Amino acid sequence: MQTLKTSALRIWLLSTIALVCACNKTFLDKAPRDSVNSANFWKTDKDAIAGINGCYQVLQWPKLYGFRLWTSDIWAGNALTGGGGGDDGIETVQISNFTIFPDNAAALDVWRGPGPGILRCNLVLEKVPSINMDEGLKSRILGEARFLRALYYFNWVRVFGDVPLITSPLYYGDDLRPRRAPKALVYAQIKQDLNLAAEALPLTYPNAEHGRATKGAALGLLAKVHLTLAEYPEVLTAINQMSGYSLCPDYSDNFNHSKEINPEVVCNVEYYGRTNADFFGNDNQANWMSTFMGPRNANFVGGGYGWVQPTPEFVNSYEPGDLRKDKTILYQGCPPFDRLIYRSSYSATGYNVRKFLVTKAVSPDYNTNSNNFAILRWADVLLMKAEALNALGNSAAAEEPLNQVRRRAGLPDVRGLSGNEMREKIIRERRIELAFEGDRWFDLQRLDGGQYGVDFLRSIGKTNVTSPAQLLLPIPQKEIDANPNLTQNPGY
Repeated sequence: MQTLKTSALRIWLLSTIALVCACNKTFLDKAPRDSVNSANFWKTDKDAIAGINGCYQVLQWPKLYGFRLWTSDIWAGNALTGGGGGDDGIETVQISNFTIFPDNAAALDVWRGPGPGILRCNLVLEKVPSINMDEGLKSRILGEARFLRALYYFNWVRVFGDVPLITSPLYYGDDLRPRRAPKALVYAQIKQDLNLAAEALPLTYPNAEHGRATKGAALGLLAKVHLTLAEYPEVLTAINQMSGYSLCPDYSDNFNHSKEINPEVVCNVEYYGRTNADFFGNDNQANWMSTFMGPRNANFVGGGYGWVQPTPEFVNSYEPGDLRKDKTILYQGCPPFDRLIYRSSYSATGYNVRKFLVTKAVSPDYNTNSNNFAILRWADVLLMKAEALNALGNSAAAEEPLNQVRRRAGLPDVRGLSGNEMREKIIRERRIELAFEGDRWFDLQRLDGGQYGVDFLRSIGKTNVTSPAQLLLPIPQKEIDANPNLTQNPGY
């Protein structure tokens, strides 16, 4: 699934406002007929399509994949926060140093990120069934909404644990102070949505519809949900139903604007690439990763804020001969980027991220990058399969999916490892293969109930972390003040 490259969906925003702010009949007797509102929307198949398109848009926002989720690699110890120094990025520094409090701005962003997407999906699921339209199209749209709602909830529950579980739109007069639901119930809803989505969604789309959620996207995300819950047989059941995917010949093809539609893509956020919107606004249509990760004051890319700076420990974790290193990291002596020579002085650590950078010929300014962002790639699925097989005692069978990923990286096959050795090899492979794509934090969090993450983070000097409970962010105090029914996570 690659989310649609569309211009800003202002008509959807207007319709959402109209629907959320459903009017009391004593206030307005008649709905205006010259604007989009709850009385004249949700009538046709075009309304249904506009509605589901709006469900995708929230993925692009900086509170989710536009910024906060991929900066979680800093939380996980793969990198340090760069930027302009001083208080620039202090909220990310606090999370990564485990000196975070409930007033943290990043925690507030991530808490508020999924809600608008969940609301929009709930509206589609409530309103579209009653529209007189082609039943096949209707079924597909409902499948897309279930997939996206599951994705939004998956990110929410992984970051905070128990979260409010809301599966229908909230209107005027409803209880607007929901309690946190146990995460087991949230995961049950996520799995239900993904199973129903997999039944309703097609394997592929015509070119004109390319970018929507597919059956493979639903199954791949379902496999990751099961992996998070250590439900290993179910991981394999989901993956074994996927078809039509393969690794790109070149690792960097996944991050090349001209090759971003490829057989490795399972689930993407797509970007249009041109915007006049402020970065922290929600109408932006540009991918900001090149701008934020490009070396600061080096004129490598449009923008160049030097935000994510890989640590020496991470860079030294590459095996000798790993082809991914030169495609992921800028270091002194690395191959030139766009004929430019990198200097270690460009970063406090001596390193910057290379894999997401876009040349100025392609993206001349800070807000012109159209590159997609990978939520899920086939390489990730192969490594999930290897981990599940190994966890079920079949280390020999786990070798092939692991080695497919390693061969592309120019590394020798792994053979004959014990179960524990194989597990460590797979976890290390995930760290390198998926570097700076926002997966490492969630891997540290799920393994051994989070104890793996605690042990690793302490091993690289993060001695403030002592408990797996610290791998959940605090519930923002602003949200608790507004909704006294919310409780705080332990330790905050």
